[in-house]
Amino acid sequence: MPVISTNNAANSALNYLNQNSSKETNLLSKLASGSRIVQASDDAAGLAIGTQLDAGVAVYTQDQTNVQQGTAILQSADGALAQISNVLQRMMSLATEAASGQVTNAQRSQDINTEYTQLKTEIGSIVDSTTYAGQTLLTGSFLSNVKFMVGTLSSNFITISVATVSVNGLLGSSGSTVSTAATALASINVIGSAINLVTQSRAKVGAYESQFNFSGQDISTNIQNISSAASVIMDADVAQVKSNLSSVDVKTQASVAALTQASQLPQELLKLLQS
Repeated sequence: MPVISTNNAANSALNYLNQNSSKETNLLSKLASGSRIVQASDDAAGLAIGTQLDAGVAVYTQDQTNVQQGTAILQSADGALAQISNVLQRMMSLATEAASGQVTNAQRSQDINTEYTQLKTEIGSIVDSTTYAGQTLLTGSFLSNVKFMVGTLSSNFITISVATVSVNGLLGSSGSTVSTAATALASINVIGSAINLVTQSRAKVGAYESQFNFSGQDISTNIQNISSAASVIMDADVAQVKSNLSSVDVKTQASVAALTQASQLPQELLKLLQS
């Protein structure tokens, strides 16, 4: 029924214009953000699941950093132990030379023992200078029971425990000098034991490095899989959104045209009264 006081046609066109405009704004937001869920009302359940998955990715990403730092620490410790092993092998050679009968006492005390003593000091220097972020690695308690988190649960840790290294612990008093044939013979046995201890520590460090390596691979796989799952839920299908936007854009234009036409209806009715 045509009326003048209430423009029902204009109100209806305006209502559809508001609806289409709101849909168009939402679709543009999805395109701009790349996300399928711009606001919670788009998909409340999907938002909850997607947020949990994103949180898992964030944790695993930090775990990946933890593994890299743990590996770097172990590599630093292993490098120092390898150098100590090289020094001990040279000391073993010197002790073997000093124990032999063709060497004079003067040569033992002045030449061989001088180098031997300096190498023993070098071991102490290596031990003291091997640090990571200010923490000594071969002495103290840092590597005695340090835990690296590598998962999403509070129990997902790799615990490292490496024996401390010191000059006295490796050589003691029996391996402190090769100034005589007798002390050189004693030093040979002590150095052999010290080399075994360092080798055992290196083997243990190598086992930890292998554990970190496999853990890192597992973390990378988890990040990839979880990110893919989150993408299915959270990311916008650009082609579909663009198609929907084109459709809504046409409806919006139609609503504007209809509103324009409806706004002219009262004037047309007035012309009817004036005729």
